Amino acid sequence: MAEDSTFGGWGGSRPSGNGESEIVFGNVRILDGSGEPPYPGEVTVAGNRIRSVSRAGNGYAWGGGSQRIDGRGMTLMPGLIDAHLHLSWNNAPGIEPIQMMPLEEHVINCVEMARLLIDAGFTAGYGAAAAKPRLDVVIRDAINAGKVPGPRYTAAGPEITAVGGLGDASLPHIPHEGLNLGIVVSGPEDIRLKVRQLMKWGVDTIKINLTGEEITGMGAEENQFSDEEIAMAVNEAKRRHRRVAAHARSKESIKKCVEFGIEIIYHASFSDEEALDMLEANKDKHFVAPGLAWLINTARNAGDYGIKPGTPITAAYERELEHAIETMQKMHKRGIRVLTGGDYGFAWTPHGTNAKDLEYFVDMVGFTPMEAIQAATKYGGQIMGMASELGQIREGFLADLLLVDGDPLADVRILQDHKRLVAIMKDGKFHKAPEHPGPGLRLSA
Repeated sequence: MAEDSTFGGWGGSRPSGNGESEIVFGNVRILDGSGEPPYPGEVTVAGNRIRSVSRAGNGYAWGGGSQRIDGRGMTLMPGLIDAHLHLSWNNAPGIEPIQMMPLEEHVINCVEMARLLIDAGFTAGYGAAAAKPRLDVVIRDAINAGKVPGPRYTAAGPEITAVGGLGDASLPHIPHEGLNLGIVVSGPEDIRLKVRQLMKWGVDTIKINLTGEEITGMGAEENQFSDEEIAMAVNEAKRRHRRVAAHARSKESIKKCVEFGIEIIYHASFSDEEALDMLEANKDKHFVAPGLAWLINTARNAGDYGIKPGTPITAAYERELEHAIETMQKMHKRGIRVLTGGDYGFAWTPHGTNAKDLEYFVDMVGFTPMEAIQAATKYGGQIMGMASELGQIREGFLADLLLVDGDPLADVRILQDHKRLVAIMKDGKFHKAPEHPGPGLRLSA
């Protein structure tokens, strides 16, 4: 075995005898995302996939050309996945700076947001709406082509909204659609046209705003689309094998999501027993990503940006937060899939702090640390449409991995400390390799 060497001069793994590169994570504590308790062992990565997962004492016979990382008991776990991600939200102090940012600058900004996400250990994210028609498509394709660093990403278009609804910011004297954060429609045929345009532009997901948002002046429990309009959006999308997501805060909108087969439900703050019964009966068909970080921080931590605690707007968000926590607790008990993804991307909820969601799930919703991690890994793989190859440490799965200095099951807040993310691997390649062996880490060849 060669002498220990630092990571600083290492450009990757070496090919094994069969021509594939191999990296072996040895002496690690494997938190595989399945819900099973962690166990000591080692994981071999060949190419972009996990070749083997071995328990301590039953190791894989790794070749002399492999690179072996001695993890010294650190935690190896799947990369985190954000189920409610807006890469074109630019960490700005409000909605207007997002929609008014010129396109050229916005593309560069998306590149920066993507880097912040993967630096924070998020190796995948489900696009929940773009600020401009092709921003998500462009950043998705650039990441996939290896032109820029970032998480695996599904592309959404701008939110489809009704005249006067959430995302329609046009003024009577300036009725220009380019000023809107959403695509404004009226009637089924208008929706048909806009959905077809979005699919032509290359989006993976059609997002429709079924309800409002307090900060925009349209109430969270106001419903804005007719059944005929919802049906048109869903039918057109599914005809071309696209998925549909909804901004749905009211109990009525949750029921519409189940009725019309909208798989991805964002927010779902207000519910009743009928809505919960409907979701539970169809729990294998739907995902809920509540966006708790947005509610918490808009209500309590946005004072420096003009949203003062104790005002009517923050009172409205406190009320919604109370309902959202109660709703998520009930959903969790019923086995409905509730995923992390806090609607990050504003100055008071900046990208890069996305792992805060796991803390909220544990402290406010009552998840165990293991359940919170599964919400951000295993179920994340499912919402990405990659349940058989993403979100767990299993043989044959894609090698999206985190090597963590510490035990996230003892304290999920560890995952918020980027310094404790010793290694970040996506698709079998290190986005972040340890800078040096340190007292407890060694690379051998």
